[in-house]
Amino acid sequence: MNVVHKIEHWGDTHHPKFLDLVRIALGVFLLLKGVAFMENTAYLRDLIESQDVVDLSPGVLMVLVYYVTFAHMIGGILITLGIFTRLASIFQIPIVLGAVFLTGIFKEPINTLEWPSVTALILLVMFTILGSGPISLDRYLEG
Repeated sequence: MNVVHKIEHWGDTHHPKFLDLVRIALGVFLLLKGVAFMENTAYLRDLIESQDVVDLSPGVLMVLVYYVTFAHMIGGILITLGIFTRLASIFQIPIVLGAVFLTGIFKEPINTLEWPSVTALILLVMFTILGSGPISLDRYLEG
């Protein structure tokens, strides 16, 4: 049994049911964040452009904006339903990690804007390890 299977087995056997409610709340949060970005793509574009890390062409910038938007919406739905939770969480981690840096968690002073991103990042890592849980579409389809 390789390391990935051992982690999956441990996550499947150590997953209390109340964490499913947390997983569902996280999925709904990500879905709503994706919808909010879809309604106001200019905000996300300006947020990314305001960082002087990399000079992005307008085409690459719009691809990034729409990737973030749709990944949040699709990932939020998958995490909420509890299907492909580990995979959806893995796709969300780089985006939310970027959000942690974009909101300035490492800048002074720390304000309340970055705490939802930090909390989402911690939960995504946790659900990457633990998986969907007993109240999920994965478990239902399993048998």
